[in-house]
Amino acid sequence: MGNPRRIGARYVGLKSSSRCRCDRFARREPGTDNRMMAHNEWQRRVSRAEKLAVEYGFAAEILRFYAAVLRFQSDFYIDVERWIAPADASALSREPFTRPLPAALARRFGPFLSMVERDGPELLRKLATDLSDADEEVHFRLLTDFWYEDEPRVTLTGRPDFFARAFLQPYAAWLRVHSDLRWNGPTPFACPFCKRRPCVGVLRPMGDGGLRSLVCSLCLAEWEFRRIVCPGCGEEDHAKLPVYTAEELEHVRAEACDSCRTYIKTVDMTRSGLAEPLVDEMATIPLDVWVQRKGYAKLQSNLLQL
Repeated sequence: MGNPRRIGARYVGLKSSSRCRCDRFARREPGTDNRMMAHNEWQRRVSRAEKLAVEYGFAAEILRFYAAVLRFQSDFYIDVERWIAPADASALSREPFTRPLPAALARRFGPFLSMVERDGPELLRKLATDLSDADEEVHFRLLTDFWYEDEPRVTLTGRPDFFARAFLQPYAAWLRVHSDLRWNGPTPFACPFCKRRPCVGVLRPMGDGGLRSLVCSLCLAEWEFRRIVCPGCGEEDHAKLPVYTAEELEHVRAEACDSCRTYIKTVDMTRSGLAEPLVDEMATIPLDVWVQRKGYAKLQSNLLQL
């Protein structure tokens, strides 16, 4: 990949709003089959990961593993739909992210670890093997520690947060879809549902330009966010918000901030309508490496903590 270029704050079709539209992503419409909807969403991500693994040789190993994670998550989402009773689902719909995790989750952690042992990179395979030797109580403590942390750890050696976040993500997405939560206040910097940081931005076609939104790193909620604002510190001076792109990956941009020295990658759907934001963000590793060498830190690591 050639050196990315700074394109400054070149924004076209600027749109902004002080009101979040996240309720459109959370509402369960009458007659909607959530199992089929989830299957379709995850299957699109799997197909995209498999396609980019062929096109982007530098990210092939990571993308193949991510496809395996996505397959597990798709099946697990449907399992959650099956084993949570309607009465429990009704209770969970109110403030779901403040409620204790069901202990039954720990009993499903073993198959996830087996998948990582089979398909993961060497480091994660070893860690999965070590975790497999632990009992169910240790597994549940790992999950609950992550669930209740305001700022989950980013560990450079053990990476335990990968296991908890990847495993709990379908459950968190299920809670969001089935919750009664609505957001009517100012556009939030953290997820309006589970309060976690965004892991990727999205530009979706709207009129002659694009509408910017952010995607939660845990429950995958997507909410509208102003174009010329840093999601890390709120900086609004366009001169301090450089954007970096690379010729080979032009539909993915690194949006940095010179005030807080963080960046978030944004997938431009106006340039590539077939992109899947979570997958394409993960596939463009060289852009992360280059931007980090410029002295910026990622606002929130992706699922594989890259």
